[in-house]
Amino acid sequence: MKKFGFSAALFAAVLFTTLVATLSFPNQSFSSQSFSSSNISLNEDVPDSYTVVRGDTLWDISALFLKDPWMWPEIWHANQQIDNPHLIYPGDVISLVYINGVPQLKIIRSREVKLSPEIRSLDHSGAISALPLNVISTFLSKTRVTDDATLNGAPYVLGGAERRILVGMNDDFYARGDFTVNRLNYGIYRRGEPYLDPETGELLGIRAIDIGAARIKALAKDIATLSVSRAEGEIRIKDRLLVVEERTLASTFYPRAPETAINGSVINVEEGVRNAGALDVVAINRGDRDGLQAGDTLAIFKRGDVVKDRVVSERVRLPDERIGLLMVFDTYEKMSFALVMEADRQIDLGDLLRNP
Repeated sequence: MKKFGFSAALFAAVLFTTLVATLSFPNQSFSSQSFSSSNISLNEDVPDSYTVVRGDTLWDISALFLKDPWMWPEIWHANQQIDNPHLIYPGDVISLVYINGVPQLKIIRSREVKLSPEIRSLDHSGAISALPLNVISTFLSKTRVTDDATLNGAPYVLGGAERRILVGMNDDFYARGDFTVNRLNYGIYRRGEPYLDPETGELLGIRAIDIGAARIKALAKDIATLSVSRAEGEIRIKDRLLVVEERTLASTFYPRAPETAINGSVINVEEGVRNAGALDVVAINRGDRDGLQAGDTLAIFKRGDVVKDRVVSERVRLPDERIGLLMVFDTYEKMSFALVMEADRQIDLGDLLRNP
């Protein structure tokens, strides 16, 4: 059974991705408050300051201060003397201060002795990650969404050396197709299940299942000889070869509510299961064309049951119940992938998604 009570640890993975350096401020004590002008709620016992340590995620940090971490733009205070305010480093000190009665988050760079009029540039490699990469790195490297035209037009496996029909690590095999892109390295994929919109039946994409990778050794017209460089399982006749695509997590996105109204649903859970919990990756039926961007945060709702009202003898649907939060991190034209950050209950296929 999955664990569904997730602290907010992950979602911050992105939040403070846009904090900025500034001068230090005196320590103050802050209690839980709500600000009606922007609907910002501070946590109880907010610390005077927090020093970032290696291993922190941005959500861990933001959750120290805010009940709703995606509200960070409302209290973020930018200092343009920083070359890249979207990065936070171990040793940076984060404080909550009030400016004209309004809460603001500020940071002091651990690497700065003093501020100067010049723009400062920092090494990006030491910054804390926007999301816990150990959770989604495997997903990013092995999950690919494509379409019928791409799969049907891709080179395909003819068979292995000595007429073998199954191929493994370090084996040679033959493939036929269009190799005019002049690439040496290819990913090997097998057609997976289609992603369908549960409301309209529209095909949103096709999952290409990662099988392995290969490198071309020789090419004669449209038939290539390749050597397997990585194998996740047995490579079969008709598996498809796609040019390797570099997929990395953008370092500059941050959690926020979508700019447009979103009404969607969960259409798939990775690993082929039907329910999800905290830190699971899910596919949703909204994407670029709907205005979704990496960092957009959506609330997850369980559809209300239909019950019989025995007083007036009619059936009535109960209100939908909010059960969690997810954050989009990878978008396609018609669909997206998101990471579940909070789950009070089991998340099922078909659960509803709306602006938080």
